[in-house]
Amino acid sequence: MKTAIITGFRGQDGSYLGDQLLDKGYKVYGMIRRSSQGMDLGCSAHLEGRDNLEVVEGDLTDQSCLSHLCKTTSPDLFFNMAAQSHVGTSFDQPEFTQDVNGIGVLRCLEAIRLSGIHTRFLQASTSELFGGVTSNKCDESSPFYPKSPYGVSKLAGYWNTVNYRESYKMFAVNSICFNHESPRRGSNFVTRKITMAVAKIRRGMQKKLYLGNLAAMRDWGHAEDFVRGMIMMMEDAPQPKDYVLATGETHSVEECCDVAFSRVGLVWKNYVEVDPRFFRPTEVDVLIGNYSAIQEDLGWEPRTTFKDLIEEMVVNDLALLEAEHGPIS
Repeated sequence: MKTAIITGFRGQDGSYLGDQLLDKGYKVYGMIRRSSQGMDLGCSAHLEGRDNLEVVEGDLTDQSCLSHLCKTTSPDLFFNMAAQSHVGTSFDQPEFTQDVNGIGVLRCLEAIRLSGIHTRFLQASTSELFGGVTSNKCDESSPFYPKSPYGVSKLAGYWNTVNYRESYKMFAVNSICFNHESPRRGSNFVTRKITMAVAKIRRGMQKKLYLGNLAAMRDWGHAEDFVRGMIMMMEDAPQPKDYVLATGETHSVEECCDVAFSRVGLVWKNYVEVDPRFFRPTEVDVLIGNYSAIQEDLGWEPRTTFKDLIEEMVVNDLALLEAEHGPIS
């Protein structure tokens, strides 16, 4: 039986990886950090009790636990999904962000190298590497220009991965993921903030939604699609290679509001207000990706449209509130 380590198992991407790898017959070691609530599985709670799943405690700031995990499991695949993943938070916690997202990747790679195992490693990277790049569509050859502590930290993780690939001939790759969302997205991300607010406003539980830059444009895809691409990078690629995962389309925060509110028959302009508190010290106005390389090499392409994605999130949040508070009277 093939085995896989997933760090950040309780998060959005880690949970979808768990779904797909378990369905493919892998033995999965899902690594999570212990919190004051114990070993909470978060987005992966629905996987608890699945055959061939073992939840393990660990942290990217602890080299010894990563080395121990590699030595005792000898995984075929190692997916590093763990991160301080919020751009806004990185401005408030830049040192912690760098430790987890930059040096944390180095610790994973060192754990693999020192353990002497032959595993394939994937670092979940980000379109925030490009930041201020003004080219139409960013691909694997576009220059990097991160504009946040988060982007800088992920760039360190990216280059650590490339360096270990070249220095030690490791199968180590970066999936350069543009924005990817789902009903499992954290509520501190703008898409989920919008869809949850729509559900609450529809039920009369909230009156207004306060947002920052409504003109910001992003390339938004479904996390389930992107995770499928990550697995293809690890299973199907004959040689280690970095790939952009994107949709090739761009949509504004305003458009996201329009789709979400329209799903419940409301006009977004009646409920959304701009709040300067949510503007960042440096703004990235537009991000759009070119996924032609992975499409040509491995046959991957996104399956979920932007409209379907946002409407799926709205329907999910309406269902969550109904389960908690009952039907709308």
